Formats: sequence, structure tokens, C-alpha cells
Amino acid sequence: MTRVVPSTDAVECQGSVGRNASGLHSTAMDAFFVETVDLLRRTPAVLRALLLDAPDSWISTPDTPDGWRPKDVVGHLITGEQTDWIARTKLILEEGPARPFERFNRFEMLERDVDASLDELIERFAELRAENLRRLGDLVRNDADLDRRGLHPSLGEVTLRELLATWSVHDLDHVSQIFAGMAGSRDADVGPWKAYLGILLRREDPAAVAG
Repeated sequence: MTRVVPSTDAVECQGSVGRNASGLHSTAMDAFFVETVDLLRRTPAVLRALLLDAPDSWISTPDTPDGWRPKDVVGHLITGEQTDWIARTKLILEEGPARPFERFNRFEMLERDVDASLDELIERFAELRAENLRRLGDLVRNDADLDRRGLHPSLGEVTLRELLATWSVHDLDHVSQIFAGMAGSRDADVGPWKAYLGILLRREDPAAVAG
């Protein structure tokens, strides 16, 4: 198989990449990998467009009454970039299932990021994501690597393909969490139209269906 080689100019300092193959040069790589990287490279731009310079009234509400504010979500994404996705990719490719993954601290950001602004966290996340996509391009050499296995401390054996798919869906999951928090900031303002707004109803009842 053709090795995936990161483009020298595709991944810029702000986390954007070229349109061709998500910033990776490859003629034979599994479409799954290329598409997954393409989605992952979009997330920093989404967060910038949605949250940079947003008024406090839009970003101070959690997604559920006991949930996370947008700042908490971005901090959580940073933790994943620092300790989860690439660390686990390396472990799968270098040691396989012989050594289990380190457990992921989902709440580390709540103390770590107390003094950081949301805008600072977004830029930090963008830097980490750009670097991690470059590292991913160096680590994953061919399609066969996607079927290599590692050992999750709770789930048992998992493949690299499953890890990368989870990384991309994890982004989508938490972006939706940010949308829910922002929508929640207007919960009291929409009046009777709340009955038609599933994003608000699901903050209180995940099974709720808008009228």
C-alpha cells in the first residue's frame, strides 16, 4: 500500500487544510481514513465561527441543567488531543493489545482551565488538532494499519478504525452539546414556541419529540 505522507503546506497554523484528501497525499488509502481526517480538520473552524467573540449571554449556559458550557466542551476536546487519540493510535501501532490504554480523564478541564478564556481555549485546540493530524499522517502507513488492535481498559480489544471513527463522532457529539447550551441560553425567551424546538426539549428529556 502507498504510505500516507502529510502535505507540507496543507495543514496551516490555524488548522485548515487543502481540499484534496484532507491535507494528506495518498493514492491508495482507504476512503474511510481520508474522509475521517477531512471531518476532523473542520472542527476548529466550526468552533471559531460559532464561538470566537461570542457574547457571554450565548456561552454561559450548559447543555443540560448539570451539563457543560461551551468552554467546558472545548476544554474537554483539548484533553482528548493531549492524552487520548494520538496516544492511543501510537499504542495500537507500536504495542497492539499487549498494553491497555491509559484511562481518559473526562473532567480534567474543569480545574485546569479555570483561568483560561474560551477564545484562548479555541486557539489552543486548533493548534493541537493541526499538529495531531500531521502526526496521524506519519503514523498510519496503509490500510492494514486500520485493522490493528489495541486494548481499551473498559471495552476490551478495539481496532484503529474504530478509534478513528470514534474520534470524529466524538467531535460531532460535543459540537451538538455546544449548540444545545447556546439554544438553552434562549430557553426563557422563545415562549410557547418551545413546544416546537426539540433542541430545547431534549435538554430536559432526551426522549422528547417536538410538536
